[in-house]
Amino acid sequence: MIPPPPSIWPQPDGTPVACREKLRMLAENHAELAQALQDAFEDAVLMGVDEPAMRRILSAMVEGLDSPKRVAG
Repeated sequence: MIPPPPSIWPQPDGTPVACREKLRMLAENHAELAQALQDAFEDAVLMGVDEPAMRRILSAMVEGLDSPKRVAG
């Protein structure tokens, strides 16, 4: 089971995001991503992919995300 969204979305300085619009968007993104991850995981397992292997594959995808704060160069 995918955990619910966090009750606090921390900023780099540790303070929570407080803007209602940002919080709404973060909650929507969390829900959409949770559903997409669940669907992809279920599809893979039902097609014969090993469950622990698929979890590693999904985790590696998250670890490989590029930060929008990185300077291109």
